[in-house]
Amino acid sequence: MVHFSMYLRIFRKPMKKVYCIGELLIDFVAEKQGSDLSKANEFTKKAGGAPANVACAISKLGGNGVFIGCVGKDPFGKFLLETLKREGVDISLAQLSDTFTTLAFVSIAEDGERDFVFSRGADKELKYNPALRKNLSGNILHLGAATALLGGPLEKTYAKYLFDGLTKEMFICFDPNFRSDLWKDDEETFVKKCMPFVEKSHLCKFSLEEAQLLSGKEDLNEACDKLHKVGTKIIAVTLGKDGTFLSMNGTKKTIPSVPVSPIDTTGAGDAFIGCLLYQISDLGSFDPVLEDFELLEKMVAKANKAGAITTTNYGAIVALPTKEQLEK
Repeated sequence: MVHFSMYLRIFRKPMKKVYCIGELLIDFVAEKQGSDLSKANEFTKKAGGAPANVACAISKLGGNGVFIGCVGKDPFGKFLLETLKREGVDISLAQLSDTFTTLAFVSIAEDGERDFVFSRGADKELKYNPALRKNLSGNILHLGAATALLGGPLEKTYAKYLFDGLTKEMFICFDPNFRSDLWKDDEETFVKKCMPFVEKSHLCKFSLEEAQLLSGKEDLNEACDKLHKVGTKIIAVTLGKDGTFLSMNGTKKTIPSVPVSPIDTTGAGDAFIGCLLYQISDLGSFDPVLEDFELLEKMVAKANKAGAITTTNYGAIVALPTKEQLEK
């Protein structure tokens, strides 16, 4: 006689893949110099890049994280790919370029908040891979690059994968990852370029700053209402220690976070969305998460925990929680 739990394991649909597209870079972290990079003398090398962080967050929890991005044919590029591979991320679709690997210099204030200065390199060279289309159907597409809308082959590639996600009935997630250093007072262009992704995505994850910038509204309720009208069905606005503001199908609620003493907030948002997408990838169908607010609320509460844990260690990938850490 086959036990019912065994029946579920045998006939349950396999966990969906989450394709994370964008930058993989070196974070040079000035850990002891506070928030003023001009005074920094020592930096610690860390693997980073928002889409890569998300892929690692998913894989460390036991999911199927796939990274699609470009690094240089240099020691830093090698280090980055080895780091992702060690965390269980599928890097078979990663590309190599003669352009030097992208670098980011990160300063951390006493409260764990950070600032970035970028030296952009190989990430912009990512080329579209049409052969991938046949593997996309029914999986998850995460568009969470901070650099994707800055031009170069990556921007065109990003748009093509969005089209593939739509035609292959993928669950599409968009996180704009706005970085002021990258846009240099050209916020209007950033907003304009983000709108097609907000329109077509099932889920958008924003910081408070991003939600206000993209909507043009200071009030969070009004901001979400306007962004829903653009097209996205689910909005999650991360509010740091105050939790996550969740909006779907006319229902809005702030889901509280877990109290911690943060030392570095780098990667917290990526841990959050990675944990949320991991949970969605484990569903047999995407319909429940698009219709059941209570289910989504429970998922966000767990994702908040993943984000909080990440802030208690330096660096992004090394601080991402495992499934065992998350369930403690």
